[in-house]
Amino acid sequence: MTTDLSKTPDGPQPVAPAAVTPVDPRLLVREEGLAGYWGEFLRKLRSGELGSLPVVVGLIVICLVFQLQDSAFLGAENLSNLFIAAAGTGLIAVGIVFVLILGEIDLSVGSVSGLAAAVFAVLNVDRGMPEWLALILAILSGTVAGVLHGFFFARIGVPAFVVTLAGLLGWNGLMLEVLGSNGTINLDDSGLVAALTNHYFEDISAAYGLATATVLGYFLVAHRDARRRAAAGVPSRPLVETVLRTAALAVPAYAVAWVFNQYKGLPLAVVIFLGIVVAFDLVLRRTRYGRKVFALGGGVEAARRAGIDVAMVRISVFALSGTMAALGGMFLASQINAANQSSGAGSLLMNAIAAAVIGGTSLFGGRGKTWSALLGVLVIQSIASGMALLGIASAVQYMITGAVLLAAVVIDSVSRRTQRTAGRA
Repeated sequence: MTTDLSKTPDGPQPVAPAAVTPVDPRLLVREEGLAGYWGEFLRKLRSGELGSLPVVVGLIVICLVFQLQDSAFLGAENLSNLFIAAAGTGLIAVGIVFVLILGEIDLSVGSVSGLAAAVFAVLNVDRGMPEWLALILAILSGTVAGVLHGFFFARIGVPAFVVTLAGLLGWNGLMLEVLGSNGTINLDDSGLVAALTNHYFEDISAAYGLATATVLGYFLVAHRDARRRAAAGVPSRPLVETVLRTAALAVPAYAVAWVFNQYKGLPLAVVIFLGIVVAFDLVLRRTRYGRKVFALGGGVEAARRAGIDVAMVRISVFALSGTMAALGGMFLASQINAANQSSGAGSLLMNAIAAAVIGGTSLFGGRGKTWSALLGVLVIQSIASGMALLGIASAVQYMITGAVLLAAVVIDSVSRRTQRTAGRA
């Protein structure tokens, strides 16, 4: 200890040594270079912070297995059809992600998607309404259904499971009533809805342009965030790391663009799906509304005490889920170019929920990304496509998808328990 001998009313006073400024461990990691990043990666694994790693590894394994069995699996035509087929279910799964973040469930999305397709078909084909207007009203029918679910859940206090289970039955019945005795209404094969899954941008610049825009957009956003954090004096990624992450994104982006151009070009369905995933990712991560959704998933009482209007956020989330279910239903109707009594039925509901969970959204609430819907639906659709190529019965497909879903939930449960043990949850 040093002593300051300067004059004071009480005589010389000892002075404490200068306080040592704590150093954020993330800064130390970056100073250590590759060894530091590897150590940080191992620390996250030990503490249960797995992120999207399990589903990415699983998707790679699935692709390798089916490619070894049939070389057509990674062919341009099959991959293009795979992405298009995934769009409808994936859009529904985006809405499910928001509901799961709240820690709730929506069992009505399959029926709502079928109802939207029926409403569009009747308004456009039977009543002669312009396609664009019929499409808007069909999507709004899903919004109204979601608002009703949210109202009974948030205002009346009926459990979401019961409300949406009633919706599953009720909206399916209404769909059958709307379709009438005929049961099937064929859509215009050259119309707006048909184009959703049948239109391709044939110019090769479209696919490569989208890949370039995606990569460049990611770099600009990441670089801007790093500069803002550095200016605020908080840990930030160095430019080298941002460049490496951008390069890692560029490889699959340009590879997929190349594959699309080997077949018919960039599918419109893929553009819309990716656009919605990115848009809602920004909503979740960069808006006050997104923070409120996560806050409710973390703890309703804490969110209420923080001044969040719990009921309105819940209603809005279920409205969003219904809207996305209706939009997904239009893509599914586009694939068969019709609305019929089986619209929204079968395994659609389970696949949509499974896609969100397999992609990394927690069933326990408070954790998830819209990218979960993309990754999860690619896993499910890859399994379905591979099975179809190999001529394996759908029964086996259901068993494998169920096993993958169980594995995803087990990983989520173990991850949460590990994080609690490590004091990070």
